[in-house]
Amino acid sequence: MRIALLGGTGDIGEGLALRYAYHTDHDVVIGSRDPDSAHEAADEYESTVRANGRERKVTGFENAMAADRADVVVLSVPPYHVADTVETVAGSLDADDVLVTPAAGMKRDDDGFHYHPPSAGSVTALVADAAPEDVPVVGAFHNLAAGRLADLDADLGLDVLVVGDDDGAKARIAGLIQDVDGLRALDAGGLANAPEVESLTPLLINVARNNDGLHDLGVSFR
Repeated sequence: MRIALLGGTGDIGEGLALRYAYHTDHDVVIGSRDPDSAHEAADEYESTVRANGRERKVTGFENAMAADRADVVVLSVPPYHVADTVETVAGSLDADDVLVTPAAGMKRDDDGFHYHPPSAGSVTALVADAAPEDVPVVGAFHNLAAGRLADLDADLGLDVLVVGDDDGAKARIAGLIQDVDGLRALDAGGLANAPEVESLTPLLINVARNNDGLHDLGVSFR
């Protein structure tokens, strides 16, 4: 399977790229608005994976070209860029693709981070509204810490909550999640449940900020 990480030069894109290049045989494609940035990031991730003992090819393209070459397209961009990014690549998507969003709307004040969804109700809903009608949208990877993903020496042992209205697309992404050692996919229901999943992200950040030794938190259900 070929995975395109649009905005893959950022923190969460880096973490997912490194894990998928290191733990799986899926093709990893980095997308960016700037193709030169995509190429540079792809070379850097390739070098990191090689330094950890695995030879893997990572490629980089402009976002629309990356999406055109992929089976799964992950919007690893900030929440305020997701709709514009979807519109930019819409012509490169088809019904056989799955569009995945890990973004959560947040705002910050003196007390910490707070969930701040868009008017659509969640970032996942915003993506679904912007996506072509025949392209299924799945919310996943919201609650993973980018730093922990990018540290290939770190054991994960984390659960990934998956939301979506297309059961086949959810199952496909669940399988993709569990291809990474230490990740378990859990079905959290339909897209209407995305706010509950997204709102965990600021909670985890606040707990990590306020407690020594609890950086790069995730969730695990037992």
